[in-house]
Amino acid sequence: MRFVTRSRAKTSRRGPRPARLRKRLAAVAAGIALFLTLGAAVGIGLLWRSGAIAATVAEAKAAAVARTGELGLAVRTVLVEGRGETRRAAVLAALAVKRGEPLLAFDPAAAKARLERLGWVREAAVERRFPGTIAVRLVERRPLALWQREGKLALIDDTGTVITDRDLGRFADLPIVVGDDAARQAPALLAMLASEPQLKAHVTAAVRVSGRRWNLRLDNGIAVRLPEQRPEAAWTRLADLDRTYGLLKRDVIAIDLRLSDRLILQLPPAAVRRLHEPGADT
Repeated sequence: MRFVTRSRAKTSRRGPRPARLRKRLAAVAAGIALFLTLGAAVGIGLLWRSGAIAATVAEAKAAAVARTGELGLAVRTVLVEGRGETRRAAVLAALAVKRGEPLLAFDPAAAKARLERLGWVREAAVERRFPGTIAVRLVERRPLALWQREGKLALIDDTGTVITDRDLGRFADLPIVVGDDAARQAPALLAMLASEPQLKAHVTAAVRVSGRRWNLRLDNGIAVRLPEQRPEAAWTRLADLDRTYGLLKRDVIAIDLRLSDRLILQLPPAAVRRLHEPGADT
């Protein structure tokens, strides 16, 4: 069975169908007609409450599907668009189909549900294309951050959904969010941080405090305590202070923004001692 991955869909103008394809399409029409007839039989069986009739209809239906495969309507190709991170083996396992199986025996809706349970798959569309192709279109998740909970890391997307907890090394540049509800709150936090992109570039981690607010860790070791109310205003204020006074380049270990009318700076012990030396600037 051919497995073909395409980055985007391509359209082409098709010429007249060959005789073989016309015969196969005729077989499809015959199969559909048979299904309709058998569907009526199933309805009658339900009305008669007869298990024997239902079993007979099921056997006839299975035989009809098998016959369409013998006539050429069998799986030959799996065409996948949009696959980047999702593994080929995972897609095939979710489709649960083998080369040569009748195309009409394949259930696109069930396959779609299985594909959307894969970590990287956000949305999936699956269809049968006669005479022998299963076409899959995937929309994969976009990594947002690494979520740390109970000492373990997982990759989350821009909805806070866990993508995977494997092979995380290549996502080491993403910020880390810490806390039980941090994944759910991370999209709003990262959107807020993006309003000041130069400052956001320095954020390496964000810790959720009591499910109410965030503490940020910057790449120079400074801790930033954001308020519970209007954190976006505090974030803009910090960016303005850094642009005006170069605050993040000063000898500071923590910046407390929880009070809107004042700024509290925590200095390292050495800097505190210097402030108390004779002749020190105050």
